Formats: sequence, C-alpha cells, structure tokens
Amino acid sequence: MGTSENFLQVVAKNFDVLALPLVTLVYPLYASIRAIETKSRSDDQQWLTYWVLYSMITIFELTFSKLLECIPVWAFAKLIMTCWLVLPQFNGAAYVYKNYVRPFYKNPQAAQKIWYVPKKKEIFTKQDDILTAAEKYMEEHGTEAFERLISKADREERGRRNSNYMIFDDDYIY
Repeated sequence: MGTSENFLQVVAKNFDVLALPLVTLVYPLYASIRAIETKSRSDDQQWLTYWVLYSMITIFELTFSKLLECIPVWAFAKLIMTCWLVLPQFNGAAYVYKNYVRPFYKNPQAAQKIWYVPKKKEIFTKQDDILTAAEKYMEEHGTEAFERLISKADREERGRRNSNYMIFDDDYIY
C-alpha cells in the first residue's frame, strides 16, 4: 500500500503538470486531425478558433511569465480555462472568438480603443487631452479629414524646417 499511496500523492501534487499537456495539446491535436478528415465546417472552425486562442494564451504567458510565477493557482486556472475552451459541451473557443476576437478583427478601430488609457484629469490643464480631441474631430469630420489635417501639418512643418535649413559653402549661403 505504501508505494501506491506515494504514487497517488505524486499524481495529485503534479496533476496540473500531467493534465495540462493532455488538455492543451494532445486532445486538440487529435481532434484537429479528425476535424480535417470530416466534411463538417463547424468542427474545423472550433479547432482553428481553439488554436488561435491557444496562441494568444501562449503569447500572454510568455509576456507575463514573471508575474504569473507569483500566482500559485495559475496552472490550475489555465487548466480549467482550457477545458472550457476545448470541451465541445461548453464550446468556449467559439464563444470567446465570437464575442471578443472577431469584433476587433472586423472593426480595427475598436481594437485601437482598447490601447488608449485616459490620463487622470488633474494632470492636464484642459479637460480633454489630445487623443480625445482627435477622436472627437474624427467623429465630426471623418477619418479622411483628419488624415488631410495631419498631412497638411506635416507639409507645413517640413516647409518651416526647409526654410531654416542653411548649407554653408566657402563663399555662398544656400
């Protein structure tokens, strides 16, 4: 009994290490190959979506690895989240893609808004900062007008720089 209890203790303590590769890689690989061999598009979509999300999770883990090391339940949370994504009873991969990934893919302007973090209002003397003003201008006049405004300002700046630019030769100033 002693060796079987030790074995079960080792398995229980390392459950995440044993189960995570099976849930995140082995089963999805098997299911993906099986999906390729069928004529159904729904299973193809499920597994393509899963691999997109798995890639995003992997990039997240690589980026924040030092921070995630400090969270002791991360491996179990990832295991539970991956089970939700993988198991066809939950269809989590399709849900995440449909509600979070696809809206940003279909509307790139919405994706740009997630990166804008407004500053604290006390820091600025004016109520709105430059990004908010630019967004308001684009809403009122359209993105083409905003692009024309930027290119006009860029041309004027280059003109100012060129007029202040002098080349010194021995006898002439250009």
